[in-house]
This record gives sequence, structure tokens and C-alpha cells, in this order.
Amino acid sequence: MKRTFLWKLCIIVATGLVAFFYLLHALTLKTEESMSMIAKADRAELTQWRIKSEQLYMADDTQALNAWLAQLMVEESTWASVASFRAIHLAGEPIDKDIVGTYHFGRSIEWKIHLYFSANPVMELPFEHSNASLLIKLPSRMRPGTYWATTKFLLQVLIPMGVLAVLSVLLYQHIITPLRKLDSATSAFSRGNFKVRLGRYLGKRNDEFAHLAATFDQMAAKIGELIASQRQLIADLSHELRTPLTRLDIAVESFDVDDAQTHLARIARESAQIRKLVEDSLTLAWLENEKPVLKRENVDLVDLLDVLVEDARFEFPDRCIIFDPPANAIVQNSCHRALCPAVENVIRNALRYTPVGKHVQVTLTQQTEQYCIQIQDQGPGIPEVFLEKVFEPFFRVDNARLAENDSFGLGLALAKRHLASVGASISAHNPSTGGLLVTIMIPISQM
Repeated sequence: MKRTFLWKLCIIVATGLVAFFYLLHALTLKTEESMSMIAKADRAELTQWRIKSEQLYMADDTQALNAWLAQLMVEESTWASVASFRAIHLAGEPIDKDIVGTYHFGRSIEWKIHLYFSANPVMELPFEHSNASLLIKLPSRMRPGTYWATTKFLLQVLIPMGVLAVLSVLLYQHIITPLRKLDSATSAFSRGNFKVRLGRYLGKRNDEFAHLAATFDQMAAKIGELIASQRQLIADLSHELRTPLTRLDIAVESFDVDDAQTHLARIARESAQIRKLVEDSLTLAWLENEKPVLKRENVDLVDLLDVLVEDARFEFPDRCIIFDPPANAIVQNSCHRALCPAVENVIRNALRYTPVGKHVQVTLTQQTEQYCIQIQDQGPGIPEVFLEKVFEPFFRVDNARLAENDSFGLGLALAKRHLASVGASISAHNPSTGGLLVTIMIPISQM
């Protein structure tokens, strides 16, 4: 069985989760980076402070600059200073200003601010017209990442939980839907709806659940057929028993001591027919429902047919049986107890419907992997429309093919069930020469 659902689950869970957490990690890094930048409005305000301090510095008004810085520190609860920097060459190659730069005291307002540092960083805003900078400890109100802890919790906990919950619901629905259909079908089947089928409700699914549905449908069909067959068998048996039971009742009610032997013979005859009907019906039900395990053995069809033909000649001395057997015909791993009553039923059936003085032809030939037994009588034959139905229990065409010893229509039905138990088949057709030709195909080796 293909494990389609397993591979589908692996693709969804394994690949999907890896892709999801990769994207989630990328989103977290992107969000962290964006939240690490100082807001544009705050950068603009810091720039204005830099311009103000540079104006005071360029005016060489140190007292006003100190007063303004003091006021700024009080208002923002921070630290601020103006400092100049000059790189002095001591040795080696001349200093490249583009590499060294002109400020080294703090961070640029365009740089990221580490969200995990507890202290606010010192920001350096270089003056445009002098080698000096405004140094200010970033005010707390301008510190980026105020909601980073909440955002991180959302990205790393709540969103994964939500996505996994949705994924779980989808997987649950994907799994539970066919199980609910199976539960509904099983309940309907238990209530007596033997026509219920599950496959049509699963659409185009081609996984383990579809296989389960197919198995259920096969089981439902088989059980439905068995129950219908049992019901039909009981109904047919009840119907068939009425006639011999009625005749038996009449024989008992009209019993006359003066003619006791005649009445007793009639009672015995009806009792024998009832016993045969019940035994054949039970055998048929046993073969259909129990599927018995037969003892496997090698069977020589020539020996089997020799015995059956001799018995038939003794029982029907007024009819001729023609049989020209080959040297041997060994069937491997078959069962004598299944083949014997089946072939015997067919031979007896042919002899019953063959007129007195006529003959029955029995032939045995070997084909590629099968032995073919053909039994042809010289009776009235069977209408073409009934050639398949003659193998159904209690089916009878008309009174032309009835006989006193078997008037219940179970002989060929039993033969078919016996042969099926060893992998053999049986069919019937009307040859152009008249009568009925029954063909039995038996595998040479039954595995």
C-alpha cells in the first residue's frame, strides 16, 4: 500500500514548518533592525539641537552655549557636551581623513541602536563648519525599541502558536473528515443499510483513507451479499419445505391401517426429501458463508471419474455412459471431497434428464494449465436465457427437467460452490447436436 498520506504529512509538517520558521526568523531580524533605528522625528530634533549648538559655538559665545546645554540636560534628563577632535599624525603614512573621519566620541544618528543594551548610547552630531561635535546621551524618550519585548513575544510565541494552531486544525479536518464519513457509513450499515458505500464521499483522495474506504466498501458489499444470500436461502427453503410438509401432513392425516404400507412408504419418501432438502441447503450455506479450509491433496481425475461413472452405470442401468479416459490426470493441491460431489452432481443431473436408452458423453482433456471435463446429455436442454441461472439455488426452468430424486434445484448450485472452493469453474451451454453440455475447468495446480 502506498503511504501517500504519510508523505503528504511529511511535506506539510516538515517542509512547511522549516519554511515557516525560516521566514519567521527573517521577519524577526528585519523587525529588530527597523525598530533599532531612531525615529525620523527624533533625528530631526537631534539635528536641530546640533544646529543650535553649532551656531552658539561658531559665535564663540561659550556662556550662552553652556546655558543652553544646561537647560537641555534638565529638560531631557540627559547629558550633553560639545567637543572638538583633531587627529594628530605621529608616524607612518599621512592620515586619510576619509578613513579616520572627524568624530570618534559617539554614535551617528543614522546608526542602529542596540536594543539589548540597558544604558542609552552617546550620540555624536558633527558640526558642519568646524572640527567639533555635539555629544548627547540619547534621551530615553528617543530610545528606539520601546515595544521590542512585546513585539519579540508576538513574533516568537504568539504568531507561531497561531500558525501551528491553524495547521493543527487543517490537519485535524483533513484526518477527521474521512473518519466521520466512515463512522456515519458504519452506523448506517449497522442499521441495515447494506448499500451504503464510503468511496464516493472521499472525492479524488488517493491515500491511506481512500484505501480504507475501498476496503470498507468491499467488506460492505461482501457482507451485504452474504446477508442477502442468507435471507434468500431462508425464504427459498421455507417455500420449498411447504410442499413436502403439506404432502407429509396429508399422508399422516389420511393414514389408514388397512393401507398402512402405502402410507408409510409415502411418509418415508416425503421425510427423505425433506432431509435431503435441509442437508443440501445447509451444505450450500456452509460453502457460501464459512469458506471452509479444505485439506489439500493430489487428485487423479481419471480414478475419480472411473468410480463415479461405474456408480452411475449401476444407478442408471437403462442409460449408457460413454467415457474414454486418458492414462492419468493428476491435479495438485486440490481436494477430493470438493471435486467428487461436484462432478457426481453434474453426471447424475445429466443422467436424470437423458431419456431411457440414450447416452451421456463424458470426456476428459488437458489444456494449457487446466483439465477440462465435459459432460453432455441428450435431454431437452435449457433456454439460453437461463444458462447462468441454473447454477443459482432453487432455480428450476420447468417441469421438463425435474426428477423425483432432486426437484429442489440445488444440484448444480452445490456443484458450482464445491468447484469454486478449489479454484475450478463450471459453465453450461446448448450444443447444436441437442441436449446440455456442462464444462468443468480444473487448474492443474492449485496454489
